[in-house]
Amino acid sequence: MPARDARPTLIYKTYCVATSLLSPLIWRTVRNKLQAANVSPKRQRERLGHASLPRPAGRLIWFHAASVGESLSVLSLIKRIGIRLQDTEFLITSGTPTSAALIEKRLPPRTRHQYPPLDTAGAVRRFLDHWRPDAGIFVESEIWPRLIVESSGRNIPLALLNARLSKKSVAGWKKRPKTARFILGKFQVFLTQNDQTASNLLSIGAPSDRVHPGTNLKSMSEPLPVDDAALTDIRTQVTDRPVWIASSTHEGEEEIVLASHTELLKRWPNLLLLLIPRHPERRHDVVALTTKAGLSCALRSKAQPITAQTQVYIADTLGELGTWYALSPIVFLGGSLKEIGGHNPFEPAQAGAAVITGPGYFNFAETFAPLIETGGAVETPSAAELTETVALWLSDENAITAAREATKSCVNTQKSALESVVDTLCSGLHLGTAPDPTSSG
Repeated sequence: MPARDARPTLIYKTYCVATSLLSPLIWRTVRNKLQAANVSPKRQRERLGHASLPRPAGRLIWFHAASVGESLSVLSLIKRIGIRLQDTEFLITSGTPTSAALIEKRLPPRTRHQYPPLDTAGAVRRFLDHWRPDAGIFVESEIWPRLIVESSGRNIPLALLNARLSKKSVAGWKKRPKTARFILGKFQVFLTQNDQTASNLLSIGAPSDRVHPGTNLKSMSEPLPVDDAALTDIRTQVTDRPVWIASSTHEGEEEIVLASHTELLKRWPNLLLLLIPRHPERRHDVVALTTKAGLSCALRSKAQPITAQTQVYIADTLGELGTWYALSPIVFLGGSLKEIGGHNPFEPAQAGAAVITGPGYFNFAETFAPLIETGGAVETPSAAELTETVALWLSDENAITAAREATKSCVNTQKSALESVVDTLCSGLHLGTAPDPTSSG
């Protein structure tokens, strides 16, 4: 289907020239970050479009995501499409070493991971020449102009999945209407997180017959994996102590959480706080804050045991979130006491927990709405209200049971929407009929 504004605009041409001129600097910056994360030289070159894996035979659907949350959110979708299209292969690209490591542990059948090409002519063309995807699905706000335009130029049908746009992005696109129509016209399908995003896309030039209001894909993700051996070990250390969790906390939030925990200890002297900073490299700052609050702590990354004297256990590791959520039905979700945007409440909800959030969860407004409405989640803007909610759920079995039942109901409702997403993608990208698996694509 041809785009309405098929000719490249001056802004797009300028972008292409600029990225070409700056490509050595861009590559050096990206390479240094990958080296710092101990990514092998062979895999580093994936960013230049040099694949480290062969292309499989048959039809290949390519998913491109930004980082950890976006990447993991599509895994359950890949599984569902894979069940429907039994002889289709999948490629998922994401740009961060953290996302790559986590994805590799959870790859669905017939799926492989690569780092995406830099948005430069050589890298993009090498990538597309090798992989020859039969469809491309970009997740959230991953708009790389040259990658999108070059893919469309090869008649690869494209979708923008779980689309969301900030007010700033919308305002920026409205100042460049021809370029917006040129880029957005390359997509055959837009599946948005909510009605507001659908309206925003239409306002900046997305073709109206291709925009479909949807839901937040992260609410349909598979439950986080649980390490049973680690869970048993931690439960043995915790014994019968009550536990609550503060997860994905950011700078400026730990002080509030620790103040709340200090108050709760007056009523439950053996209460344990499991504190999970969003960025583990902040561990030393979090330890300092805990010590300043007059609380004793232990670090997961140093294998420090939980003793009877441990008041705060700092889980400063990656990939163990599902294990931690299995420890307690009470989870405060960070990124919300400050204007950060919040994090995915369905991860703790799928583990059977009731959720507490601050007011700054705007990136997940449509996801939190049904949880808050049914009582599965509670919004608490201050340490005092956080303390009050945790205290209620620690002391009132009926209250915590009702909250957990509400989260369970919301999770089941969201999962039923996954088939609708699969239907829309398969129809819009013409994926309904599986090809001969011996075809080279």
